[in-house]
Amino acid sequence: MKRPPPTERLFTPQFIALGVSDLAYFTAVGVSIFALPLYVTGPVGGDEIGAGFAFGVFAVSALVLRPFAGRIVDVYGRLPLLLGGALLAAGSLALIAMAENLVAIIALRLLAGVAEAAFFVAGFAALADLAPAKRLGEALSYNSLRLYLGIALGPPLGEVLVQTWGFGIAWLGAAVLAVLAAALTLLIGETREDTSADSSPDLSPRRFIHRPSIPISIGFITSLVAVGGFLAFASLHAVRVGLSQASLALFVYGGVVVVCRIVFARVPDRLPSLPLGAAALGVIGTGLGLIAVWQAPAGMLVGVVIMAVGVSFCTPAFFSAIFSTATPSQRGAASGTASAALDLGLGLGPIALGLVAGPFGIPWAFGVGAAIAFAGGIWTLFLQRRTRQRQPVDVA
Repeated sequence: MKRPPPTERLFTPQFIALGVSDLAYFTAVGVSIFALPLYVTGPVGGDEIGAGFAFGVFAVSALVLRPFAGRIVDVYGRLPLLLGGALLAAGSLALIAMAENLVAIIALRLLAGVAEAAFFVAGFAALADLAPAKRLGEALSYNSLRLYLGIALGPPLGEVLVQTWGFGIAWLGAAVLAVLAAALTLLIGETREDTSADSSPDLSPRRFIHRPSIPISIGFITSLVAVGGFLAFASLHAVRVGLSQASLALFVYGGVVVVCRIVFARVPDRLPSLPLGAAALGVIGTGLGLIAVWQAPAGMLVGVVIMAVGVSFCTPAFFSAIFSTATPSQRGAASGTASAALDLGLGLGPIALGLVAGPFGIPWAFGVGAAIAFAGGIWTLFLQRRTRQRQPVDVA
C-alpha cells in the first residue's frame, strides 16, 4: 500500500513505530558497546588492539553493502531491509554468546555489519519519507534519540546482565531486543513514495553512490572517527580511571545527547547546516581532548558531557546538509552514501585508535581522535566558504 504524501504532522503512528523499533535495535547495540571490549579483553584473552578491531570490523561489511542497500530501498521499498536487518542482528548477537575466540567474534561482527547496513539505510530512508520537508531537521533530532537512548540504556542493562548472569545472558538479552525491533517494523509498513507522481521525476540512471553527498560526508566521518574511538574504549578507560560503574560514562553520554536533542530539536532547521556541523566538531574535539588529559573520574565525566553536546548537533546538521542535495527518488542512495560515512568513521575510529591505544595507552588514542575532529571542523568550514563563493551575487 502506497503512503500518501506527508503533511505537516510529524508524530504519526508510523513515525512513532519507527522510533520505538530503532530504540529496541540500538539498545541491543548499546549492550554490545559495553560488553564487547570487556569480553574481548577478559574471557577471550585479547588486548586493546583486538578490542578495537572487533569493535570496528563490522564496518567493513556494512560499508560495502550500504550503497547496495540504498539502491534496494529505492527500488523495492524500506520494509524488507528493516525487517531482515533486525532479524540478522538478533542472530549475530545470539551467536556471540557461544563464541570463544577472537576469530569467531570478528566473523559475527562482520555479520552484524550486514544487518546494520540493511536496517540503518532503510530506517533513514523511511524517516525522510515520513517527515514533512520543512521539519526534516527536527525529525532527525527526535528520531536520532533512539540511538542515544540505546547508548544510554544499553550499557547499564549490559552491566547488570554481565554482573548478575554473565556475558552469555547479556548477548542473548541483546538478541531479544533485536527481535523486538523486527516485530515493530511490521507496524511501520512500507513508506516508499510512488515516485511516478513526482512533479519532476528523476529520469537519470540509478546510482549506488550519491556524489553530491561525498564532500559533506567527509566532515561527518571525522566526527565518527572520534566518537567511534570513544565508544570502543569508554568502558575500559572508565575502569582504569577508577569510575565506580563502568557503564556510567556511556549512560551520561547518551543521556546528555537525548536531553539536548529534545530541548534543541528545532535548532538544525534554524541554523545553516555546515557552520553548525563545524561548530559541533570543535566541541567534540574539546570534550575528547579533556578526557585524554584529565585522567580521573571527574575528568572523564566532564569531558563526556562536553563531547555529547557537540554530538547532539552533529548528526542532524550533516544529514540535513546531505538530504538537501537529494530528490525524493534519490533519498535511498543519499542515505546509503551518508551512512557509509558512519561505517568509515565507526570502523576506522576503533581500529585506528586501537593501534594507538595498544602501544601508547587509551588517553593518547583519545587525543588523536580529538585532533581528527578539529581537522574535520576546518574542512567543513572550507565547504561552507566554497558554497558561498558559488552562490550568485545580487548586484541590483
